[in-house]
Amino acid sequence: MNGKSTVFCRNGIWEETPTCEAKQRSCRDLSVENGLIYSHPSNEEEIFYTCNTGYKPFTGGNWWDSVTCSKGSWSEEPRCIREEECGAFPSVHHGKLKQSLHDRGTAEVECDPGFISTQSFITCIRGTWEKPVCEVGEHCDIPPKVENALITSKPEEVYVDGSSVTYACQSSFSLKGENIVFCRNGIWEETPTCEAKCQKPRKNFMTLIKEKEEYDNKEVLRYKCIEPYNEIPEGQWICENGEWSGAFVCMSKICPPPPYVENGDYIPSGYDGNEITMVYYTCQSHYVLNERQRYHKCVNGKWETPPKCLKPCEITPEIFEGHNVEPIPEKFYLPHGEKRYNCKYSYSEMRWKYMTLTCSDGKLTITPCQ
Repeated sequence: MNGKSTVFCRNGIWEETPTCEAKQRSCRDLSVENGLIYSHPSNEEEIFYTCNTGYKPFTGGNWWDSVTCSKGSWSEEPRCIREEECGAFPSVHHGKLKQSLHDRGTAEVECDPGFISTQSFITCIRGTWEKPVCEVGEHCDIPPKVENALITSKPEEVYVDGSSVTYACQSSFSLKGENIVFCRNGIWEETPTCEAKCQKPRKNFMTLIKEKEEYDNKEVLRYKCIEPYNEIPEGQWICENGEWSGAFVCMSKICPPPPYVENGDYIPSGYDGNEITMVYYTCQSHYVLNERQRYHKCVNGKWETPPKCLKPCEITPEIFEGHNVEPIPEKFYLPHGEKRYNCKYSYSEMRWKYMTLTCSDGKLTITPCQ
């Protein structure tokens, strides 16, 4: 049975009912010639066996072994062979063994590609197989690291002659050279490089002479200003490490809308016809400007750098606890800056001490009474 045997009715709905599955058929009974079998009553899925004097398990290595039952079949047949006989082939790291067609007492050694063996055959000597060894032949060290790139396959234990790896560049970089690199005579071929590439820049009041989606490193991008933004002559940008560089700006006496200020607003205070040429910036409640200048102008179609509205700090009654000052009844907001609070009078020093709260753009610092 799969699931609980007891099912309850909850809120008018029966819980999930169990299912009955056919019991897996057990494996057939086993016996071993010239040996002894043992099965533990609590685990009938595994049988241990040992061999009589003068015999050994076919698998070799130990004087006892075990077999397991899985899906109605035993993992193998238990066998006891004479001590002077050779049983199962030994395992070969980076290779395999093949039974000789002419002699049951020898086995052919076949190594994996890139590995070699000092002997073509192994022999059974007095009931024990010789130990086969497949050694690595000519090979390369780990593949060279390429900046801003990775290899698109899992690391190998050994890179034998003729093996290869594939390089891929990270985003915003382009690959120069062959992406597949081979190991030749113990040396890696020349690796590629990953060079920065630039995306198409924003076209503010300009047109690009040659427009593409991506540009190579140090490629030059030329543009012209469009009417009426024609006060700057034809210019160009250079691509360098994935970033555009250049000081060419298209300007005009026509002013765009005033810059937006987060947590703030502006009031138009100057016009040239229907165009706004000067604004007065303000901040939301408890926010303060980061500069004294509130009026900002638009000159030759370009606005002065707008101010920033600095965040306040939330002050709660818990902040005052344990600081030897009078508590506050409820929370309030402290604007950017600092505020001092009287601590209890120090009779030993005959003076007042203060606790200072400093708010720096929304980050609060507390200086204890001193």
